[in-house]
Amino acid sequence: MRAMILAAGRGERLRPLTDTLPKPLFDIGGKTLIERHLERLVQAGFREVVINLAHLGDLIRDTLGDGSNWDLNIHYSQEPEGALDTGGAIQQALPLLGEAPFAIINGDIFTEYPLSRLRAIKCDHAHLILVNNPEHNPNGDFALQTGRIDPDGQPRFTFSGISVYNPRFFEATSAGRFSVVPMLIKAAALKYVTGEIYRGAWHDVGTLERLEHLRDEFKDS
Repeated sequence: MRAMILAAGRGERLRPLTDTLPKPLFDIGGKTLIERHLERLVQAGFREVVINLAHLGDLIRDTLGDGSNWDLNIHYSQEPEGALDTGGAIQQALPLLGEAPFAIINGDIFTEYPLSRLRAIKCDHAHLILVNNPEHNPNGDFALQTGRIDPDGQPRFTFSGISVYNPRFFEATSAGRFSVVPMLIKAAALKYVTGEIYRGAWHDVGTLERLEHLRDEFKDS
């Protein structure tokens, strides 16, 4: 199984920090977010990782290199200015991700989710990891009913930014900029999308306030 880290976002809500540094290179407790992902992927048995690049992508490439420091092979998927959003990013990277199901991880989250679980998931379409709703997303995104994602049910949970996809999920897509979320909602309504709930450490550092909150947790630990 291969993995892809989504790392191309502009991070408008994190300006001015993201004017000079992409979100995945933010330091959390002495390590960048993306380096923490790479370490956990290696521990989980992954050896091939794809990283998409757009905003300040050269900084990410220069920091990580070919992945040999982590005993990984890193492949880069360069996107145009403005990036391709989640769906377009994955669609473009499909040739690098292979023919088997692959894992996706957002580059701007911190989590202790055991990534080795992803390798055991039987994924015919898509599989989402859900978490308890944080303060910034109190209404959640999806419900989970008997192991299937429900776009309309209750109670609702937040999509963590960790998932597994079968390449067939993107068969009908075309190159360009688009989000994967509408595709997930449509497929979930047909009960094609499986999922699970993770109740451990998870943080989305999408704003300056949430970034500082996470950094403060590391200072206190």
